[in-house]
Amino acid sequence: MNFFMNKLIIFIFIFLFFFHNLVVAHTFHYQDFKKIEMEIFKDGKVIGYNYYFFTKEKDVLTIKNQIRFKVNLFGVEVLNVEGYGIEKYKKNKLISFKSKTLQNGKEKFVNLIYNHEKDKFNIIGSSYTGLADSDHIVGNWWNHQILQANSQISPVSGRIKDQIVTFLGKKKIKHFEKIIEVDHFKLTTKNKKNSKDKSLNFDIWYDSKNNVITKVSYSKLGNWEYRLKSYK
Repeated sequence: MNFFMNKLIIFIFIFLFFFHNLVVAHTFHYQDFKKIEMEIFKDGKVIGYNYYFFTKEKDVLTIKNQIRFKVNLFGVEVLNVEGYGIEKYKKNKLISFKSKTLQNGKEKFVNLIYNHEKDKFNIIGSSYTGLADSDHIVGNWWNHQILQANSQISPVSGRIKDQIVTFLGKKKIKHFEKIIEVDHFKLTTKNKKNSKDKSLNFDIWYDSKNNVITKVSYSKLGNWEYRLKSYK
């Protein structure tokens, strides 16, 4: 009995060790990245873009985010979104995030600072102001750590959303005129009482070989997709 218990304890220790290293090492995957470009589609048509720019100075990794898209209905503009954001990581730890988004002229924002003494995030956002656990992830599509997180911070408003991520299996898809194997995930809201407007329901395809999310899809007044266009 003791033999099997010892084996079990060793297995759990090894699993937790490698899981911890996997989570901590995620921003290291992007040390050599310069840019990730994603196109935004609605009902099969390109309506905008989401770009991420990476710079590294000493031990600080900075990611600048630009997003812009427009939706027209019968020739009338019904949705116009333009925004930017800046994330900063020091030794793989998120130390600050700032964003500003205009949605049909209405401003939304997030100002996040890591509090070293409390090991918490101080958030001032258009939808949430207060403290947050430091293991929360900013919900941007450049960071595949979102697929292992239990919660995310809205990059638009600062709202905190608990989530469930389910691995659906490996798939082969066509991308960049090539057939590649990707991991397919489903990301949904943990709290089912949330309204549909604030709930999460995404299909995500992740290229583990190159550490990039290749596609994100969801339905909201139509079919939306974020597709990887290029990266370097």
